[in-house]
Amino acid sequence: MLQVKDEKESPKSSKKGKSAKSKSPASKGAVANGKAKSTKSANGAVVPAVSEKKTANEHVNPSWGRFNSGTWLGVIGCGGIIAICPVLVILINIALFHFHGSLIQVFVSLYNLGPTAFTIKYAPHYSQTATLGYVAWVVGQIVLYMGLPAKICYGQQTPAGHLLPYHINGMSAWVVSHAAYAIGSYYGVIHPSLIARNWEGLIVAFNMYGFVLPLFAYIKAHLAPTHLDDRKFSGSIIYDYYMGIEFNPRIGKWFDFKLFHNGRPGIVMWTLINLSFAAYQYELHGYITKSMIVVNILHAYYVIDFFINEDWYLRTIDICHDHYGFYLAWGSMVWLPTTYTLQAQYLARNPYDLSNMGTAILLATGTFGYVVFRLVNNQKDLARKTQGDCIIWGKKAEVIKAKYNTADGKEHETILLCSGWWGVVRHANYLGDLILSYSECAAAGLAMYGGTQEWTFTLLPWTYAIFMTILLIQRCIRDEERCSGKYGKTWDEYCNKVRWRLIPGIF
Repeated sequence: MLQVKDEKESPKSSKKGKSAKSKSPASKGAVANGKAKSTKSANGAVVPAVSEKKTANEHVNPSWGRFNSGTWLGVIGCGGIIAICPVLVILINIALFHFHGSLIQVFVSLYNLGPTAFTIKYAPHYSQTATLGYVAWVVGQIVLYMGLPAKICYGQQTPAGHLLPYHINGMSAWVVSHAAYAIGSYYGVIHPSLIARNWEGLIVAFNMYGFVLPLFAYIKAHLAPTHLDDRKFSGSIIYDYYMGIEFNPRIGKWFDFKLFHNGRPGIVMWTLINLSFAAYQYELHGYITKSMIVVNILHAYYVIDFFINEDWYLRTIDICHDHYGFYLAWGSMVWLPTTYTLQAQYLARNPYDLSNMGTAILLATGTFGYVVFRLVNNQKDLARKTQGDCIIWGKKAEVIKAKYNTADGKEHETILLCSGWWGVVRHANYLGDLILSYSECAAAGLAMYGGTQEWTFTLLPWTYAIFMTILLIQRCIRDEERCSGKYGKTWDEYCNKVRWRLIPGIF
C-alpha cells in the first residue's frame, strides 16, 4: 500500500542539510489559518497540530471537498466534458494552423468535407519525437521537484484532519528549466522554436498523458490510497474518474500528485511555450512584434509570482477542496499549456502589432491587475499570520471568528477577513486576475487593428480571458457552497457583511 503517515513533528530540514521552516495551513479565499494547537520540534520549528487517522469515508461536512455523489445529470455532464474538451483543443489547434485562427471557417470546412475527411486532412498526428521529448520533460521536472533543495510548507487540514508537508522549490525548478533551454538554444543543442515546431505532436502527447494520469489516480484510489478517510465515491465510474476519489494522492512520502502536476510540467512550460512561439514568429517573419513582447511579459508576471509565492497555492481551492481526477489532471496537463498560451500561438502566425501607445496602455493595465492581485493576497496573508491583529488600509483589520469541525469531531477556529479589499468583495483575489487576463488577451486581440494584414475579427485570442471569467465565477459559487457547509451560520454572517462576490453592485 502506498500509504503515508502525516508529519506530526517538524521535518529535520527544510532544505537538504538545513533547518526547517514550516508554515501553518490557512483556509481558501478570505479565510485565515485556524487556532489548533501547535508543537515545537527540537530545532524550534513550529509544526501545526494534526489529527489522528479516522475511519474510512467518514466526513463531518459533506460540502467540504467534492460532492459525495453525482446525479445522473452530473454524470452526463462529466462524460460530455471528458469527450468534448480534447476535441475542442484539437479544433483550436486546427484553426491556428490552417484557418488563421477562425473557428467559423473550421466548422464550415468540417461541414463541407465531413468528419472523416476533415480529420484525415487536418487533425494533429502522433509524433514519436514529440512524445519522447514530453516524457523527458515530465521526468526532468520530477527530478527537479524531488532533487532540488526545498522549503517544507504545510497545506490546510483535510476534511479527515490530515495535515501534509509539501516540497516547495518551484522557483528553482523554473529557473533551472529556463536556463537549460536558453543554454541549449545558445549552443545549438536545441532550436529556440523547438516547442513551436513540434506543437501538433505535443498536443497529442499532452492528451495521452492527460487521460492516463487520472486513470492511474483512479486505480490507485481503489488499490493503494494514501488516506482511506479522505476518499469519496459516488457509485459512478465516470463521475469518480472526472472529479477524483483521493484528496491528496501521493507516491512515497513526498511526491504529491496535486502539487507536482498542477504546479510543475504545465506552468513551468507556460513561459517556455511563449518564448518558443516568439522565436517561431521571428523565424517565420524576421521580426518579433510588440504585441508578442507584451504577451510574454504579462504571462511571466503570473508564472513567476506563482512560484515566488508557491506556498500560497497550498491554500487555494485546488489543494484545499478538489479531489484529484480528470478535472485537475487533464486541465493542468492539456488545457493549461494549449489554451493559456493561445495569444503567443496566434501571434506567431499572424504578426499583428500594437502601436506604441497601445503597448504602453496594455502593459500598464496588466501591471495594475497584477499589483491588485498581489496586494489582495498580501492582505489575506497578513491577517492570517497575525490572526487579524494588524492594520489594513489605515485601520485595524475587521475579522469574524469562525469555527469548523474535522472528521474526528474536533473543533477548530479560524478568521474571516472582512476589511480592505476583502471588505469590498468576497473574492477580491479574482479581480486582479481578470484584469491581467483581459490585458494579456487584448495584446493579441486588439493588435489586429494595427496589423499589416487585412483585418478580420476572430474570437480565438480572447479564449483565455473568456475561460478565466467562466472559471472564476464558477469558483466563486463552488467555494461559497463549501464554505457554507464548513462554517455554517458564521458564513451567512460574513456574506451579510460583505455583500458582493466579485463585482460591487453587479455580482
